[in-house]
Amino acid sequence: MKTIIKDKRSHLYLLLSAFFIGNALLAELTGVKIFSLGKVVQNLFNGEPGTGLQTLPLNMSIGVVIWPLVFITSDILNEYFGRNGVRKISFITAALIAYTSIFLLTATRLPAADFWLENNRTGGGVDNFDINFAYNAVFRQGINIIVGSLTAFLVSQLIDAYAFQYFKKITGHRYLWLRATGSTVISQLIDSFLILWVAFNLLGNWSLSQVFQVGMVQYVYKVSLAILLTPVIYLMHYIIDRYLGKGSEV
Repeated sequence: MKTIIKDKRSHLYLLLSAFFIGNALLAELTGVKIFSLGKVVQNLFNGEPGTGLQTLPLNMSIGVVIWPLVFITSDILNEYFGRNGVRKISFITAALIAYTSIFLLTATRLPAADFWLENNRTGGGVDNFDINFAYNAVFRQGINIIVGSLTAFLVSQLIDAYAFQYFKKITGHRYLWLRATGSTVISQLIDSFLILWVAFNLLGNWSLSQVFQVGMVQYVYKVSLAILLTPVIYLMHYIIDRYLGKGSEV
C-alpha cells in the first residue's frame, strides 16, 4: 500500500494540526458548562462536599480543561514550522469553528420529531421533560461560546505566534521553556478574559465581576498547567528531533 504523504515534515504537520483542530473543536463544544473547581479539589482531598473549598469562587469552563493542549501544540508547531505554520492552521481552525456554529444554529432551528419528544418525555425522575428545549438551550448558548472563542482564539493565537518568535529571536534555540511559557502568559491573558466577555457578557447575561472572577481562575489554571507541562514540551521536542533529525527547527 502506497503512502499518501512520504515527507516526514508533512506527516508531522498533518498530525500536529489534526490534534490541534480536534482539541480546539472539543473545547468549543463542551465549553458551555461552567464547573466548580473548588468542589472537585475538595472531593479529591477529603470527599466531603459540604464545606470548605467548594465555597470559594473557583469556577471555570469545561473547555478550558483541555485548552492547554491546544497552545502547547501551537508552540510545537511554531518551533518547527514557524509563525506562518501556526497562522495557517489557526485560520483553518477558525473557519471550522465558524462552520460548526452555522451547523449548530441550523440544527436548533429544525423542528423536532414527535416520537423523539415523546420517547424522552420522562426519565431520571423528571416528568414532562422537553428534550428539544434542553438541546436548543445548550447549543444556542454554545453558539455564544463559539463566537466569543472565535474572536479570542484568533487574537490570542496571532499574539502567541508573534510572542513565541520574539522570544526565539532573543534566545535562539536555547531556553525552549522561556518562549513556550512566555508566549502563553501573554496570549492567554487576552484569551481567558476576551472569550468570557464576548460569550457571556456581551452576548449573555453575566456581570463584569463574574467575567473577571471566572477569567482569573481560568488564566491562573492555564499558566500553571503550561509551567507544569514544560517537561512534556521538551519530551515532544526530543521525539520530533529523533524523527526529523537534529536542527530541524525553523
